Order: sequence, then structure tokens, then C-alpha cells
Amino acid sequence: MRVNDILPEGPVPMTLILNASSLQAAIDMPSTVEAVERVFADSARGTAVQPTPVAMGVGPVDSSFIVMPGVAAAESLASVKLLADIPSNAGRGLPTQRSSIMLTNHVTGETLALLDGRVPTRIRTAAASAVASRHLARADSRVLALVGAGALAVAHVEAMLCVLPIERIVVWSRTSERVEGFRAAVAHHGLEVVAAASVEDVFTESDVVCTLTPSVEPIVRGEWFRAGQHINAVGARPRPGEREIDSAGMARARVFVDHRGTAAAKSGEYLLALAEGAIAEADIIGELGQVIGGDVVGRTGAADVTLFNSVGIGLQDLAVGRLAYDRAVELGLGHDVDMSG
Repeated sequence: MRVNDILPEGPVPMTLILNASSLQAAIDMPSTVEAVERVFADSARGTAVQPTPVAMGVGPVDSSFIVMPGVAAAESLASVKLLADIPSNAGRGLPTQRSSIMLTNHVTGETLALLDGRVPTRIRTAAASAVASRHLARADSRVLALVGAGALAVAHVEAMLCVLPIERIVVWSRTSERVEGFRAAVAHHGLEVVAAASVEDVFTESDVVCTLTPSVEPIVRGEWFRAGQHINAVGARPRPGEREIDSAGMARARVFVDHRGTAAAKSGEYLLALAEGAIAEADIIGELGQVIGGDVVGRTGAADVTLFNSVGIGLQDLAVGRLAYDRAVELGLGHDVDMSG
């Protein structure tokens, strides 16, 4: 527990408002990877609680609002992210997903901070892939493949370098301009970057593959998986009817999830493979936190194909929120607001 978060007397508690630029300055990837790993482990040992998210909406509009809560004793926080998922925003020239995160002291109930969700979501998503790769990929993995070349791909390079000896990147995108933008964004890492001609080609030589596209229909086939590979399935939106990986891929791999309840509620990869009879509920080996804690075996041998079905959970937002809040207070970032006034 952080004593400074509990203010029974003295000045009126203030709520810190953190926008995207403040969060970009406050959060670094190495710290986020470690924070996300800790909170996954805490969930497995029962000192953090991850409820199943709640989705709600009302017609005739297509907006869906997903409530993503979590509470963790070690972080002294309860948090909730409200994620707005609005497919028709694409036609308006607006983001199809928007989110805000609220952090609350889990002892006193004081609202500590309100965060714009864009930066924390991108960074914690890449960090979760890195944590999964640390525990599920081969330790000698040196070639990283990325299906997609946007901002999330750039974040994944930074995250993977925290956990694996990556030397080479194979990247695919629908446009060469996006690949060149990616190449420029990661040039300071000094890695070899190779553009793949097709999605299938990224699997040919790679050790770890991250799928990072908002695909509706599968663009990755299980028949392409090679012995020993690890796949992070990341990009599909949290909609039960959308996926990047086909059913054969889910059946081919040892599959792990961030949270069983979340996967059962929102993962198209899992739900569609289940509906098609390619897998059963028992084929999900376990949650990532259980692997970290040693309760579930991840990789059983060098030839295993492992897959982390990353949907995104509230405890990840809590972990990065704790980090962002503490750093912002230390650096004097954001704006204090008296919510009781």
C-alpha cells in the first residue's frame, strides 16, 4: 500500500487528469513490461481480481460500450476502463475505438486519476505480448515477424527487445508506404528490417509472430505455422465475430489467454473456432498468469507451437495506470482537479 495515496486529513484530495501527451512522457516500455507481468502473476495468485468485462449497447446505433474493471492489492488500486467500440465511426473519419481509464484508491475510494486510454492501451498491449513471449517463446528467438506496420507494430518492437534477443524483423503491410514509415520509426534500434511479400511469408523464417491488424476475416492460416514458433494474436477488435487467426491455427497451437472470462465474452479467435468444432473449451491450456506463476506449463519443448490470444483485460490498464500516475506525480505532469468542489 502507498501511504501517500491515503489522505484521511489535510488538503482536499485532488484528481489528476492525464492527456495523451502527458501519458507519453510518463510511461516507458521496460517498466510497463514488468508491471504487466506482475499484475498477471497477482491475478493467478488471487491478490488481484479480474472480473469478466460487461458489454452494453442500445439501438439503433452500432455503438458498444465495454466496461473493463480490475482491482489489485499490491498496486493499491481499483480501476475501470470504458471502451467505446463504434464501427460506423470509420465512415465519419473518427476512431472506431475510444477509451478512458479511472484509477481509484482501493482502500479509501479516492479517485486518483482520469486517463485518456489511447497511449496506455497501445503500450500495455505490446507489453502483454512481450510478457507472453518471455514465457512461451523459445529463449533463443531472434527473428520477429509483424503482420501490420502501424503504431502498434512499432510498440511491439520496443516491447520485444525487453525480453528476447531480437536481431531481425520481418514485416508485412498492405501498403509499402506503411512499411517504410515503420522502418523509419524503428531505425534507431539498429535491427535488420525485411518487408514480406505476403502474410504467409512472415511465417517462413520467423521465431515469434505478432498479428496486429483489425481484420474481420482470418488473414492467418494455421497451415503456415512452423514448429517452434510462438504467435501473439493481438489485432482483432473485441468482437465475437472477428478474428485474424483461422480455426486451424487455434487447433494447431497450444493456446493461452489473458483471462478465460474475457476470451469467452469477446474473442472471435476463440469463439469462432469453438463454434466450428475445431477446438473445445478444454483446449485452452491456461491463462498467462498461471504460466508466470508456474501453475500451468507453457512450452513443453522446442517444437511446440504456442499462441497467446491477447484480448486485453482491465488489470493491464490498472498496471500501466499505476505506473503512469506515479511517474506523472513525480514529474509534475497533468492537471489536478478538485472533483468535490
